[in-house]
Amino acid sequence: MITLLSGTNRPASNSRAVVDMYAKLLEARGISYQILDLADLPGDFTTSALYDNVGKNEKFNKLSSLIAASDKFVFVVPEYNSSFPGVLKAFIDGLDYPNTFRDKKGALIGISSGMQGSGLSLSHLTDILNYLGMHVMAMKPKFAHIEKNFDGSKLTNELYQELLEQHVEQFIKF
Repeated sequence: MITLLSGTNRPASNSRAVVDMYAKLLEARGISYQILDLADLPGDFTTSALYDNVGKNEKFNKLSSLIAASDKFVFVVPEYNSSFPGVLKAFIDGLDYPNTFRDKKGALIGISSGMQGSGLSLSHLTDILNYLGMHVMAMKPKFAHIEKNFDGSKLTNELYQELLEQHVEQFIKF
């Protein structure tokens, strides 16, 4: 199973919109998937689902079970303060260690309001996922100035759309 993960808990985020576009591209190719949106995390999960409370928060458990049931992941990651959102790191920290991502495959897509397209955040996340044993696909599109190149439902930059479609093709083969 492929899990498409929106890497922020911001409601109605651009990350989620890119996840939805990716889902449509998979659907067009007859590939099944599931979506994990960190906006669905319980607001108190860092205290109610981690450490001594592992297994006690049903809403968190439901989302973490989506991860356990998958062998391939696409992370759509916004840039927050030159890295990825802390909520994504906290979510990863709450997953079963060390086997949640071991020998599974992942792909990353970065988005940002700035000019770097989330490159540094993708590097940080790649390091963490590699440490956890995930094999991360080399192609990592970085969509800079997302507000100028996205109308809320589709990429208006032809190059970005081309890169997204190439990413899907490579990920299917990965």
